[in-house]
Amino acid sequence: MDSKIKLVKGDITKIEVDAIVNAANSSLLGGGGVDGAIHRAGGEAILNDCIAIRNRQGGCKTGEAVITTAGKLPAKYVIHTVGPVYSGDKAEKEQLLAKAYSNSLQLAVENNIKTIAFPNISTGIYHFPKPKAAEIAVATVRDFLDNDEGITEVIFVCFDDENYSLYDDLLKAT
Repeated sequence: MDSKIKLVKGDITKIEVDAIVNAANSSLLGGGGVDGAIHRAGGEAILNDCIAIRNRQGGCKTGEAVITTAGKLPAKYVIHTVGPVYSGDKAEKEQLLAKAYSNSLQLAVENNIKTIAFPNISTGIYHFPKPKAAEIAVATVRDFLDNDEGITEVIFVCFDDENYSLYDDLLKAT
């Protein structure tokens, strides 16, 4: 397993890192799943930052990422990225999911973030197949870390056993 990549089963809102990533929707106003959990745990400060971003740029496009305070969370920042809904052109959706991870990592580097935690982006209500999403996540993070010295630790935080097992197998495979 890569020394910079770790795997945890648990609640991303409890992870102590510089930044956690939120699987947001394009409105940035919170929603279900991990998005709702992060907004509830972090409090109003996150929503206020999201509203300011919306007022400035009109939300967040699929594959893009924005950064806010983490409010009451143990992390310092929340990087909000919008993963794709898995329908239509599957190859395009795979590219957009990879962009969600790489743009989040790039934003972390630009903000001097050393440690970052990711949830399983797009695998909930967006119905991205979990095995394919895990492959894309691991490959994209590995490629990024191969070309960047800024980030010292990436943690994949899996809420359920199925995702944990998929990531565990992929991370042990090389």
